[in-house]
Amino acid sequence: MRIDIISLFPEMFAGPLGHSMLKRAQDSGLISVQVTNPRNFTYDKHHIVDDSPFGGGNGMVMKPEPIFRAVKNVVNANISLRKRIVLMCPGGSAFDQAKARELAGYEQLIFICGHYEGIDARIREHVIDEAISIGDYVVTGGELPAMVVIDAVARMIPGVLGAAEGAKLDSFYNGLLEYPQYTRPREFNGWVVPDVLLSGDHAKIERWRRKESLRATLERRPDLLDNMEITPLDNQLLQEIKLEQAGG
Repeated sequence: MRIDIISLFPEMFAGPLGHSMLKRAQDSGLISVQVTNPRNFTYDKHHIVDDSPFGGGNGMVMKPEPIFRAVKNVVNANISLRKRIVLMCPGGSAFDQAKARELAGYEQLIFICGHYEGIDARIREHVIDEAISIGDYVVTGGELPAMVVIDAVARMIPGVLGAAEGAKLDSFYNGLLEYPQYTRPREFNGWVVPDVLLSGDHAKIERWRRKESLRATLERRPDLLDNMEITPLDNQLLQEIKLEQAGG
């Protein structure tokens, strides 16, 4: 996948995208990341990218021309790729694991990072395919949200995590929160690893993991259970959990 980022602050991406999983994915050619500064697509000598809003108000608004030219340049350089143009902004649709899987199906993603009081509305109306928000709060610009989305999407690309099924074990992938994980030592500060995980009985381990995923979801995010298909085994496990919670 090719990932393009339109940002006034390209240097912000060097650290987060230059380490760990994302660096390995780039080194292996699974993804490529390019950051384009819209200042390079201004025609005035001061490279002005913002102006005061029509109608008055506080702050400055990013001008449409530099963003439009930057996106057009990126699109024309890779015209044959199946792409999605995404604006990161608080007013976008809520980002979730299903959206990460969907975006991972494209050959190219182009992220536009707003700043100041936002971007001229004509970019949203005529240039982007969709707007995405990572939560009901406001941060200084679209750069940090874009990094979050890029990381989540990259995990969905085959080979990025190494293990073929790695992403399928993540929280939310199958609608549930992830089950608890343990490693050595077997006992620490008097806290012990559940015996079932040391039993070698894979069927019992899988049942335990499913039950603990259901338990975590029921306790922390019960709303997720409303949107998933509950199997007969899930129903049985949920009943066991509720009896345990009731002291039965």
